[in-house]
Amino acid sequence: MTPATYDNLRRLIFEKAGIVFGDDKVYLLETRLNPVARKHGLADIDALAAALRGANKPLLGDFVDALTTNETFFFRDTKPFDEFRQFVLPDIMARRGAERHLRIWSAACSTGQEAYSLAMLLRETGIHQQGWRIDIVGTDISRAVLARAQEGAFTQFEVQRGLPIQLLIKYFRQVGDRWEIAPEVKAMVQFREGNLMGDLSALGTFNVVFCRNVLIYFELAQKTAILGRIAKIMKPDGFLFLGGAETVIGVSDKFGIVPNRRGIYHPVTAPAPGATPNAVFSAPARA
Repeated sequence: MTPATYDNLRRLIFEKAGIVFGDDKVYLLETRLNPVARKHGLADIDALAAALRGANKPLLGDFVDALTTNETFFFRDTKPFDEFRQFVLPDIMARRGAERHLRIWSAACSTGQEAYSLAMLLRETGIHQQGWRIDIVGTDISRAVLARAQEGAFTQFEVQRGLPIQLLIKYFRQVGDRWEIAPEVKAMVQFREGNLMGDLSALGTFNVVFCRNVLIYFELAQKTAILGRIAKIMKPDGFLFLGGAETVIGVSDKFGIVPNRRGIYHPVTAPAPGATPNAVFSAPARA
């Protein structure tokens, strides 16, 4: 692969997905893209780069899939799910008791473990038996991982990563060498193709957004823009969950810190004149 090809390819993945490949990532890019070139009958990565300049949507999709990171597992990091169950969910149920409609977005959902974890957690609370309508939406830029998420079938290795044994027994059945999630859990989640770098308005509005361990892959300007887009589709009293290494401080003035709740943020719809961006603020009074 020539230096010019590398520059063109990393510029393209930045344009399509906001992912930055530094000067030292040539080997990584080659490793991930050689199988894509072979799949499409192209001689090498230089030929792949030339083909990408055309209107080949399947090739572009495989290119993006190969260069995006899809690491995930059930109940990842545990603490956010505990906070959701013990603090966020009761708050929402108290505020939104009249409408009884809860919408949750799992951004960059990969193969669906986060979205399905939330669905199982909600079933365990019994909220669905109290007249609440639950919508969980998982989005990802990769069509390949979305197809796996929609299938709802996981390997033995995948169900052993973070999934409590009691939930495995209750909500999965083994079919051959894979575990299929129960229909009642699967029905709570819908998966859609979505790009954080693009318009998100078609997703509707959400009470809760999980966008964890995603912003770390973007540069500051992209992080700011993404948080701005997320804020636009959140309820004013909603909650945003970020990863442990992520923050809105110094990145966006669209969110404020929820006091004493690490990694959880509230939309700031109209900061007071002279207010410091991202200052700690109290949750809105109940209405």
